Amino acid sequence: MKRYFAAAILFALLTSQAGARPYQEMFANRSDFSDAEKPLLEKLDFQHGVIKLPEAKATLNVPADFYYLSPADAKTVLVDIWGNPPAAAGTMGMIFPAKYAPTDIEAWGSTVEYNADGYVSDADAATTNYDELLQNIKDAIRENNAEREKQGFPKITLVGWASTPHYDQSAHAMHWARDLIFGDDTQPQHTLNYSVRVFGRQGVFQFNFVAGLDQLKEIEGVIPTVTKLVQFDKGMAYGDYVEGDKIAAYGMAGMIAAGAGAKIAAKVGLLALALAFFKKAGVLVFIVLAGALRFAKGLFKRNKTPTA
Repeated sequence: MKRYFAAAILFALLTSQAGARPYQEMFANRSDFSDAEKPLLEKLDFQHGVIKLPEAKATLNVPADFYYLSPADAKTVLVDIWGNPPAAAGTMGMIFPAKYAPTDIEAWGSTVEYNADGYVSDADAATTNYDELLQNIKDAIRENNAEREKQGFPKITLVGWASTPHYDQSAHAMHWARDLIFGDDTQPQHTLNYSVRVFGRQGVFQFNFVAGLDQLKEIEGVIPTVTKLVQFDKGMAYGDYVEGDKIAAYGMAGMIAAGAGAKIAAKVGLLALALAFFKKAGVLVFIVLAGALRFAKGLFKRNKTPTA
């Protein structure tokens, strides 16, 4: 019996990595990687195909024009290559377009996360005033910047929506994009945070894209593909909801506003947020006051050059 279980575990490990490829194979037509980039890329396994995520009761089906990096590999990218603090490592991996290596200046990618907060009602998706919500979030971020700077973090300026929130009812997915500036540079670099949420019966998949604002159109072009990456296990899809299932403590507007502050929560009708919101501090966002909610997770940055 022990041998059987050992063999089963080995088989699972081998099959889960069956699509993994080294960078030399992934980018076989390229010879331009620098001596600084190569050691970093050698740490990564580039994966395609079926990626099992049992903790989310779902599978990612990654097509050939994308690749997936495991949580450990995602940490290498976010921390060692893109220069984020170690707190950025709390993901279920990352996806990238296959035409970019993570070390490329023009590279962009998305973190993958899952919150088992329950079934999120889409009743307010069509009735929310997203312009009003935007102003509320701007005000809350501005109020929190003083405390952020005391803690040594750069202030955040939310310039506006780079893409207004949109709910795709057929895919049960919400997506929106923010135009952000970090710090006080006289000629600041605008950061694009494009967020996609795919809803299931028991929780929400989160895709948070990290890119430059000039890459907005490119990312918008792949959003229909991203919303279809997730395949929930049998009985776990959004349409499988039955009365009595756990209901999330927030709706669509509350999900977008989450973390902006208690005043935002009151305005969008939040009575409470799932405990997960308080356990998982946003990257580069310092959480202040016990009653404050976290600003939307995914405020990553990236440097122009990799760091060894």
